[in-house]
Amino acid sequence: MNHVESLVAKQLESLLENEKNVVSNLANASALIFQNYENINWAGFYVYNNESNELDLGPFQGNVACMHINPGSGVVGKSFAEKTSMIVPNVHEFAGHIACDANSNSELVVPIFKNGDIFGIIDIDSPLLDRFSDFERKEVEELALVLSKSI
Repeated sequence: MNHVESLVAKQLESLLENEKNVVSNLANASALIFQNYENINWAGFYVYNNESNELDLGPFQGNVACMHINPGSGVVGKSFAEKTSMIVPNVHEFAGHIACDANSNSELVVPIFKNGDIFGIIDIDSPLLDRFSDFERKEVEELALVLSKSI
């Protein structure tokens, strides 16, 4: 996919044009996601730290969150380990779920790739069960592609 199609991806592309500060770009991206998707209570990033071999909390919108996640642990860690996007309709039924916010009931996670490696994970939570669709997964994958050019 060389061009973006969704409106939110086009908005992100415009927002990040000529911007190179990773923290600023992720901060604005988390705000854009939080503003554009209904019925979510958390939107943000976990960034892979090569030195500690952990995913560290990055910019986000929502309640306080877990600061470090091990690859393979929880939804975020499993997405990282398997290098794949995931929709979890009910996080309470997900083996090994890490409950950072008791109000979260469903989750969408999408890896961000940079030069063939995973840079981090886009993490979006909702208080509703079965909140996320395959359409939204594809849309957030577009956001990950846009972000990969500005990190």
